[in-house]
Amino acid sequence: MSESTGKYIRLNRLIQKETNSSIIVAIDHALTSPVLLRGLVDLNRRVRECVEGGANVFMLSRGGAAMSCREFSRETSLALMMTASAAGRPSGSVITPIGSVEEALRLGADAVVVYVALCGENEPEMISYLSKVGEACEALGMPLIAEAEYPNAYQSLESLETKFGAKYLERNARLCAEMGADIVKVNWSGDYDSFKFIVEATKKPVVLAGGPLLPDEEFLNRMALAHQAGAIGCSVGRNAFEHPNPRAMVRALSNIFRKNYSGEQALAEMKAEMEAQQ
Repeated sequence: MSESTGKYIRLNRLIQKETNSSIIVAIDHALTSPVLLRGLVDLNRRVRECVEGGANVFMLSRGGAAMSCREFSRETSLALMMTASAAGRPSGSVITPIGSVEEALRLGADAVVVYVALCGENEPEMISYLSKVGEACEALGMPLIAEAEYPNAYQSLESLETKFGAKYLERNARLCAEMGADIVKVNWSGDYDSFKFIVEATKKPVVLAGGPLLPDEEFLNRMALAHQAGAIGCSVGRNAFEHPNPRAMVRALSNIFRKNYSGEQALAEMKAEMEAQQ
C-alpha cells in the first residue's frame, strides 16, 4: 500500500522519529463513560498538564478539541474521535459513528480514531464502518488509529480477560491492521508473551491502552513490559487525567517509552517530582 505525502507528514507528527514513540492521552471519555469523570471537568488544565509532561497526541472529540486546542504546543497532534458508545449491553458497548474523515481534515487533525468492539450485537456493522473509514483515510492522506479493545472499556481488565482473553485481542488487532489502521491501540493481554505475540502479529505500530485505574507501580511496570514487548507507546486516559499529578504521570510514561526507563525508575522519578511540588 503506497503512502501519500499527507499521511507521511501526519504520521511523522504522531510518532516521534527520534525515539520511535507516541505518548497519547485519550481524553474523550465523556463520549463513552456512563458517568462524567471528575478529571475531565477542567479539560484545559488537564491538557496543559499532559503537554508539559510530554504527551504529543490527544484523542479528543470535536467539542473537546475546540475547548482545549489553545493548550497545545506546536508539536501536539489531534486525533479526532469518530465513534461513541451509545449503550452498555451484556455483550459490550454498541458503537455509534459520530464524525467523518473530512471533518477531521477541516479541524486540522493528524489522525482519526475508531473504537473497534467485536463480538457485540453490531459486529458486522462495526467491521463495515471501520472498512469505510480506512478507505477514506487512504484516499485523503489521513492516518487511522484503531482501538482494538475489549467490548466494554469500563469493566475490570481481569473480568474482560476471563471472558474474552488474548485470542480476542489478537483477532481484533490484526483485523484493524488488515482494514488499514496505521496505529493499533490494544488492551493489555495479561502477560508479556501474549502481548509480544499481538505486537508481532499486528505488523503495525502498537500502543498499549491504559485501561481502568491501577496503582502507579502496577501501571508503570505494565507499560515497561509492553515497551519491552515492542509497543512504541501508550494511549492513556483515566490513569493520566484522574491521577493526582497528571504532569508527573505523563512524564513517567514518556521516560519509559523515550528513555527506556524501567517501571521502577519511572515510578521513583515520578514520586520525586511530586514530592518536590508539595
